[in-house]
Amino acid sequence: MRTFVAIEISNNDVKNFIKNFQSNLKINAKPIDPEQLHFTLQFLGEISEETGQRVIEALQTIMFSEFTINLKGVGAFPKPKFPRVVWIGTDEKGGRDLIELAKKVENVLKPLGLVSDKPFKPHITIFRIKKKIGDITKELNERKHMDFGMQKVFSIKLKKSELTSSGPIYSDLEEVIAVK
Repeated sequence: MRTFVAIEISNNDVKNFIKNFQSNLKINAKPIDPEQLHFTLQFLGEISEETGQRVIEALQTIMFSEFTINLKGVGAFPKPKFPRVVWIGTDEKGGRDLIELAKKVENVLKPLGLVSDKPFKPHITIFRIKKKIGDITKELNERKHMDFGMQKVFSIKLKKSELTSSGPIYSDLEEVIAVK
């Protein structure tokens, strides 16, 4: 099964704001369904049911406190001149808190042989771009300081991703709740 560890965007005001933003940004790209918006703390790829169980046990050992992030700013990977993904970032403190949580995830999964192929960069993918669409620097620069609202981080989830012709279908395998 194809899996990843994520933090879901659950604030409906934030999701609606992002949906409006997606509608108003005139680029030739596929918007991500607001119900599927998340931070990927670590992509695990294809793992067996048995490994999945070990991942669940490892994730349950993570202790973290609830924190709040401010979703703000937009950008593109690898760069706005040749975008493949358009993303929303975070405020500095929220970004640091997410990086710290991603490190905790990586540390408990490392003994299982599951390591990140790239360093974690706090972002939510809001568009996937299949075809070359050209330079979108101007469109993004006009919105680079946009504020999308606040999101509480109160849990991390192990998610299963089933790829279909109409896009991925995500389902929850496990949820680890922040300590109070």
